[in-house]
Amino acid sequence: MKEFLKKYATVKKVLLFFVLTNVVYVYMLTVTITKVMHYSGGMKLPDMMPTGYNPDYMNSLLGRLGEEGRNAYLYRQIPADMVYPLLFAISWCLVLGWFLNKLGKLNGSLFYLCLIPVIAAVFDYFENIGMIVILNRYPENEDLLTQISNVFSILKSTLTTIYFITLLITFFLFLFNRLKTRTAN
Repeated sequence: MKEFLKKYATVKKVLLFFVLTNVVYVYMLTVTITKVMHYSGGMKLPDMMPTGYNPDYMNSLLGRLGEEGRNAYLYRQIPADMVYPLLFAISWCLVLGWFLNKLGKLNGSLFYLCLIPVIAAVFDYFENIGMIVILNRYPENEDLLTQISNVFSILKSTLTTIYFITLLITFFLFLFNRLKTRTAN
């Protein structure tokens, strides 16, 4: 994995994956999620609830969506959200890898921080699989399935938050090193 990051964490590749990831993200926010939320009467989708949800909320949401809304969720939002986690994992892994490489820290144990977006993406896939099962089983939704899907949602959100805090700290260390180097010259 370190060799992958050293090879692919170039400015061009980081920018390419960053743009691709954000194009899919903007598409989801402005098209697929908006479409599904139109049917929900303003209720948030589980993907948009970083602190989680409970079975009562999920049952209420699925009821409000109606058949058309559940189909929009299942056949429009979920397919887009099956592409996004992979792009998220690659893009943000490369971004942090680039900064760590510039700081000379990629060969050390800090390299493992690059795996945070990969693990978050795995939890996102588990969340999506849970949602597929929940949507397909409706109205016979089991509380346990919703609770398991909720755990994946919270883990995804927690790891994503930890990652962006880590990236922010790394970015400031990078800037500090750049300023220190420039003032020393």
